[in-house]
Amino acid sequence: MSQATSTFIICALITLVVLLAASVMAARSTKDREKSTPFECGFDPKNTARIPFSTRFFLLAIIFIVFDIEIVLLMPIPTMYMSLYTTHIVVTYMLFVIVLILGLIHEWNEGSLDWST
Repeated sequence: MSQATSTFIICALITLVVLLAASVMAARSTKDREKSTPFECGFDPKNTARIPFSTRFFLLAIIFIVFDIEIVLLMPIPTMYMSLYTTHIVVTYMLFVIVLILGLIHEWNEGSLDWST
C-alpha cells in the first residue's frame, strides 16, 4: 500500500469519526428545550390548546401589522417627489398622513395601545 493511499484512508476515517460525533451531538431529543418553553403569545405547551387567548394581544398584533403596511405605502413618497412633483401627489400624501394621525389618536384615546393594563 502506498503512502498516498494510507493517507487517504486515515483522512477518510477521521472525517467519518467527526461526522458521526457531530450527528450524535446534534440529534434532537424528545425533551427539546424549545418545545417545553411557552409560546410567544404565552400559551403553555403542556396544557390544552383550546383555551381562550388574550384579545388585547390579538388587537395589538393587528395594529402593528396595519402600521407596518402603512409604512410600506409611505416608503416610495420621497422617490415620487424627486421624479414627479405635482400637487396631486402632495395632496394625496397629506390626506394619507392625516388619516394615519387621526387613527393613531383614536387608538390612543381608546386605550388600544396601552398594553400594561
